[in-house]
Amino acid sequence: MELRPPDSLGDQNTFDSLTIGRRIRQLRTARRMTLDDVGIAIGRAASQVSVVENGKRELKLGELQRFARALDVSVDQLLSPEPPTGRAALEIALERTQRAPLYASLGLPQLAVRKSLSDGAIEAILGLYRELERVHSERAATPEEARRANTELRKSMRRRNNYFAELEDVARGLLAAVGHTGGPLSQRVASDLGTHLGFALHYVPDLPGSTRSVTDLNNGRIYVPVGASADSDPRSVVLQALASHVLRHEEPTNYADFLDQRVQTNYLAAALLIPEQSAVEFLTRAKAARELSVEDLRDAFGVSYETAAHRFTNLSTQHLGIPVHFLKVHESGTISKAYENDSVTLPTDALGAVEGQVVCRFWSARRVFDVADRFSPYHQYTDKPAGTYWCTSRIQSSPRGQFSVSVGTQFAQAKFFRGRDTENRFSSTCPDPSCCRTPPSSLAAKWDKHSWPSARLNSSLHAAMPTGAFPGVDSTEVFEFLERHAPTAG
Repeated sequence: MELRPPDSLGDQNTFDSLTIGRRIRQLRTARRMTLDDVGIAIGRAASQVSVVENGKRELKLGELQRFARALDVSVDQLLSPEPPTGRAALEIALERTQRAPLYASLGLPQLAVRKSLSDGAIEAILGLYRELERVHSERAATPEEARRANTELRKSMRRRNNYFAELEDVARGLLAAVGHTGGPLSQRVASDLGTHLGFALHYVPDLPGSTRSVTDLNNGRIYVPVGASADSDPRSVVLQALASHVLRHEEPTNYADFLDQRVQTNYLAAALLIPEQSAVEFLTRAKAARELSVEDLRDAFGVSYETAAHRFTNLSTQHLGIPVHFLKVHESGTISKAYENDSVTLPTDALGAVEGQVVCRFWSARRVFDVADRFSPYHQYTDKPAGTYWCTSRIQSSPRGQFSVSVGTQFAQAKFFRGRDTENRFSSTCPDPSCCRTPPSSLAAKWDKHSWPSARLNSSLHAAMPTGAFPGVDSTEVFEFLERHAPTAG
């Protein structure tokens, strides 16, 4: 059986609701039809037609067909990517600008696009915005490059519900090749996978500190540390190294490419540790019994809580029909990793990046640090601007401090989870500053002019991203290591 790397994990094509809306408006006015006329023709209220024309709702194929019939055009004409007029192109660009995270971060009011707003005024506004974007873009080779790459990667993952069918197929083929029929993956089977792929495992005490493993492609060796750290699964280290080989990864050309490869290797390693068929059968039974639990998935497959939480997000929407969100948050409140497909509003910066942003004090990801019982899982309902969510959180320790790992879902889905009967409930209005960022007026009045904190700056705040194809890896140290351990000629 030939194992092939997956197709591109990039964006999937989607219809542009703004362009379609403007085309519908242009066709309607050209035919001297009112909103009511079109609404009657498609069986919808005039207000709904207006929402569509303003690009605020995506249309399904059946709705597109009804609009096409009402306007006496083909569906292909409605889906044309070109704006119907030059004016429409300007209006679409302005609307898209105002919906962007950078514009939202400025705190400016939304500018209504009316006929009285001249083309020149719109062009001036767009020009100012492009200059602002240029200033932000020039901060490449700083941590902002990583934030932009993370933002695009998270959007791509959301569109596929964090489920990569092609990687599941690769995992299934590998497990079949070594005779693994289901259930937890032992360290012996992980070693068998290495042998099957032509690699011998070598446990060494002097692995370069900037690496988790080193693969010698010339001599078919994978070097891993003798003693795994407390937050590391030795099987994961081996499987991730094998995954890069199986997926035929080449040297990354930029940071986005590096992140994309890391997502693929982590996903494939998790799919081997928690095979899809066994996990789906396990989770389906738990859902039927209304006893879904990340802890049970962890225990059933002998993995870390974080690996189980990640794997749950891979399979939950695809196989259980439950949209979810995932958060890994440092004890300082900053986000280390995040994913959502359940419409929860994550904190973002001007570029739309989530990593490094501070989580609301009232979310379970923060509240769990105040709970004395660190052995039991913590459950909580949180009333948020997008609705009420149920979350389960746990704390794990690492050399970099303590982190909470949380999985959450919308209130309607909580009925399938153990811990749904929790009485813990909080309200959050973040990103409204008055929620938890603005101090109470009584404290502010007393201390605002009578205190001077000395901030502890993140060491990477002003630093450039590590250079090299593999960010942060000391290539000289790696090559010297390989030279020391290379087999000598017989």
